[in-house]
This record gives sequence, structure tokens and C-alpha cells, in this order.
Amino acid sequence: MATSHFSPSRSMIRTFIRHYSAPIDSSIPASKQKYIPSSGTYPQGFKVSGTHVGVKPSNKSQPDLAFITSDRPAFAAAVFTTNKFQAAPVQVSKAVLETRGGAGLRSIIINSGCANAVTGTGGLEDARAMSETATAQFQQSSQPEDRHGANSLVMSTGVIGQRLPIKKILSKISTAYHNLADDHNAWLTTAKAICTTDTFPKLLSTTFTLPSTHHQGVEYRLAGMTKGAGMIHPNMATLLGVLCTDAPISAPALKSLLTNAVNRSFNSISIDGDTSTNDTVAMLANGAACPSEDTPPIHDDSKSEDYQAMSAVLTDFSQRLSQLVVRDGEGATKFVQVTVRNATSHADAKAIASTIARSPLVKTALYGKDANWGRILCAIGYTPNISPDAVVPSKTNVSFVPASNSNTKDEGVLKLLVNGEPESVDEERAARLLQDEDLEIEVDLGTGKEEAKYWFCDFSHEYVTINGDYRT
Repeated sequence: MATSHFSPSRSMIRTFIRHYSAPIDSSIPASKQKYIPSSGTYPQGFKVSGTHVGVKPSNKSQPDLAFITSDRPAFAAAVFTTNKFQAAPVQVSKAVLETRGGAGLRSIIINSGCANAVTGTGGLEDARAMSETATAQFQQSSQPEDRHGANSLVMSTGVIGQRLPIKKILSKISTAYHNLADDHNAWLTTAKAICTTDTFPKLLSTTFTLPSTHHQGVEYRLAGMTKGAGMIHPNMATLLGVLCTDAPISAPALKSLLTNAVNRSFNSISIDGDTSTNDTVAMLANGAACPSEDTPPIHDDSKSEDYQAMSAVLTDFSQRLSQLVVRDGEGATKFVQVTVRNATSHADAKAIASTIARSPLVKTALYGKDANWGRILCAIGYTPNISPDAVVPSKTNVSFVPASNSNTKDEGVLKLLVNGEPESVDEERAARLLQDEDLEIEVDLGTGKEEAKYWFCDFSHEYVTINGDYRT
């Protein structure tokens, strides 16, 4: 008897696709609500807005155009993707910063829904038009005209290889300007406007002080938003970040401070090992909280007490902000910190931590709640481009450490490998530890004194589903 074979059409297959990315109605999953701030302390002199454009035809109501502005010229710096196919907004923003020497910036305009990447000369024209139209909003105001060219950075995020509906976007920039506000709801709406497959908006704010006598008694503020849930791996990924402060920071200092902070935060996270075309983290510093016009800015001097204090604040803040990206990893069920201690150099420690973080076998074992430490050891052993004496098997230690919020934190460290010798692992204890959402992996190399941290998530069935259906 002949056997018939049924081949479903593509349209029929789509009918049965399950979506694990952000809910269609943009509701926020209950498990992610705890990461959304209910209030904030935002820097003086900044106003923001999130406006609906409908960059993607399917978006009928959600904000997808973000506008971040300073009421006075600000210093700016940015760190960009290292991908060779740099998107049009990356190229345009680089040019704006270079032309202006990082000075006199007034805004950042961002669209979600389309990356404007690999779109040729037309894409570059579109990105320039966004920057120039944003710039024009200030020239039409009571502020004096700036004759040094465009003063707005531009970012885009979404699908690669498609042109922007540029007329729709440009027509709404004036609306975005008139929607500007400085309250918490405005900041949160703006953070929502840059989301794509994110399941929740990522927004933080904090206050800080500087130690020198010039700044005594002054409270400065720092706020930041970011987006990203997939195609995340240094050097950065499908990731956008905006930081704003009312502290006075010179352009050279801002560049070095931001680069240092990004290397220890946004460049120390991984979701899937892919680096995108659009990645940008930018920072604006307008000095609006200065006690007087004579207050000196933080200069690019690593020995300065103000520089050191600002570096510590910015690095810690950037780490907390970037960790929200990992917590929203596509299909992720685990948030993992890997710490590599006692390495010969920071570069070696970071390379080993990065290799562990992007190992599909490590990530799938964690998803399956399997204490398969052999996969971690294997990743350590094949880490490329490290010094010859970075890893000595007889000195290598691997442990699972309960996170501070773990239900098993009182049970202490679970040692898996001690000086190259395997421990007898309590599988029941390991199973309890791996039930938690948060986990720490500690690797002690015993070959030096340097340390590096990395943050990553697991690989689940849902990750494959999301990315197999991203365009369809």
C-alpha cells in the first residue's frame, strides 16, 4: 500500500508557531515586573519622550521613537560595535562626534522596529536626515543657532537589511520634541520606545557625590536606559544604551570613563555569542547640577580623586544596567555570573570567562539543571589567545556559588574541582542550587592575582523558536 506524504505550506507552518518574545500586546510578564522602577531620580536639564510612529506596520500604538535631549549643549561620548558591517546610524553618530569633538551635543534620536543596517547610501541619507531633523528642533527654539553641524546622535534597532519608513519617522520628530518631559513616566516611556524583542523596559537612575572641595555638598544624578535581548555578545551586540548625567565631565574624560565602564559591563555580557551591526552605548554630560559656572569639570586624569570616584560610580551603574539585558535574554531561564579569579592577567581572566559564557554546552547544561562541570573545564581549556601559563590543570578550581538571593545561600559553596582533582558532587545539593534563577560560577586559576567577571544566561528551546521565527 502506497504511503502518502503531507508537506505543509509555509503559511500553514506559521499558524502553529509559538512566540516566546515580548507579548503581542506589550504586556510585561509577571516575573519581570520586579525589574521595572516605580520612581527615579533623573539628572537636571534633561527631557525625554517616547512617541508612536509605527515603524513596523504591525505596531499600532506602542512608542517606537525615543528622544533624549539636554536643555544646554552637553559633552558626549560613545562606544560602538566592532562589526565590520556597521549600520548607517553608527556611521553617522561617529561622524557627528568626530566633527564636534564630543562637544555641543543636544540630543539622541532613536527608532526601534528597523535597524537601518546594510541599507547602502540610502540608509546613510536616512540616518543623517534623522540627526539633522532632531537638530532642527533646537534651532527653531529660543536657543541660539548652532553653526557647527548636526548636534544629535542617532540610533536604530530592529531587522537588518530593510530601509526605514523615513518620511513617517521624520514627520514625528517634532511631535517627539513637543512631548518632552522630565518625570519618571516620560523616562519609562522612552525606555519602552527602544525595545524590540525585550519583554520589559530597562531603566535605572541613581545619585552620587564627588569628593573634591569643588563639588562638596552637591548631589549629582545619573540615569540610563538600554535595550537588548538577543544577538548579544561583546563587543556589544543588538544593544543600545543611553546614559545621562548632570555632572560636569570634559569630553576626553567622558570618553575614557565610558570606555572603561563599558569594558567591564556591556562588553562583559553574553546571551548568544553574536555581535550585531548597530550596537551603541552613548553618554551625555551637561553639568546642569554644577554649583557655579566656575566649577571645574572632571578631567581625563586617572589619578584625580573625582575621576576615580566617577569611574567607580559609572562602572557599577553600567554593570547593573547591562545585567538587565542578560535577565531579559531571549528564552532565558537562568542569570549566571562567572568569576575568574587569581589569573595571570585581567585579559586572560576575561577571555576565559567569556569562553565559558558563550559555550553552548555550558548554557544548555544550565538550562537542563545539570551540574556538568566538565563542560566548564573544557571551555577553560580551549580558551584562545591567552598566555601559555594562564591555565595550569593542577591549580585549577571550579565551584558553584549560591547567589545572594538564592534559596540555598546558607548551604555554602559547592566545590566541583579542587586543584585539578574532581570532588564527589552531592547531586541532590546541586539540583537544589540549579533550581534557582540566579547562579554564580567561580573559577580559581591559582596562577596570578587578576580577576574578571562575566554575566550570561542559558540556552533554551524558546531561544531557538524566537530566532527561527524572527522575520516571519
